[in-house]
Amino acid sequence: MEILEEIEENLIQGRRNQEDEGIDEDLTGPGVTELVRKALEDGISAGVILDIITRGMETVGSKFESGEFMLPDMLAAAEASSAAMPILEPRLLAENTTTKGRFLLATVKGDLHDIGKNIVGTLLKGAGYEVIDLGIDVPAEEIAETAKQENVDFIGLSALLTTTMNEMKEVVRVLRERNVAAKILVGGAPVDGEFAELIGAHAYGRDGFEAVRIAEQMSSSFENKHGKERITRWKLSTVKG
Repeated sequence: MEILEEIEENLIQGRRNQEDEGIDEDLTGPGVTELVRKALEDGISAGVILDIITRGMETVGSKFESGEFMLPDMLAAAEASSAAMPILEPRLLAENTTTKGRFLLATVKGDLHDIGKNIVGTLLKGAGYEVIDLGIDVPAEEIAETAKQENVDFIGLSALLTTTMNEMKEVVRVLRERNVAAKILVGGAPVDGEFAELIGAHAYGRDGFEAVRIAEQMSSSFENKHGKERITRWKLSTVKG
């Protein structure tokens, strides 16, 4: 098995390093971090390795959505992909390979839940995005101020409670007032595509994998003046269909 195939297989198996057990207990030897370092030493481009990691996580996403993988399996793979990013980042910069975008994440004011947000952050990092996580119970003004200061491309808002989901509307209002151009994604148990459209967000993500797919779709639409409308229709059709 060539080293890129080994990286992909160990990622899917959720093996960050050689100490980790994979889903297949017979899989031994170096894990993702050791293999990534070896691939770089062998002269393989960091960009090529990142593409392999992205492809591996797409496979994990498909297995999770089909029910073949459970939540712990998905999280193990996501953590393995995130562990590779600090190794790749210096080489990506040296190769002048930029990140796919800067993503600001926050659980809105009044909400103290962060598990879903943290999963999204892990998956985004593994997919090659730079993630700025403001944590929980974050006021609208702080989100807008950070978005402006950090010049982010995307903002992901999370809420788990029906009593806090309306705070998303306030965040969107403040972002518009501050002329923040970033694309806004919302997610959480009480949220859906219709709510996202109602408050003026660009899209709704059902889970972390969907958030990554939407970000990829939005990235390809930045130069399209109808990008926002196209993304919103795509997402809402997915929800309603």
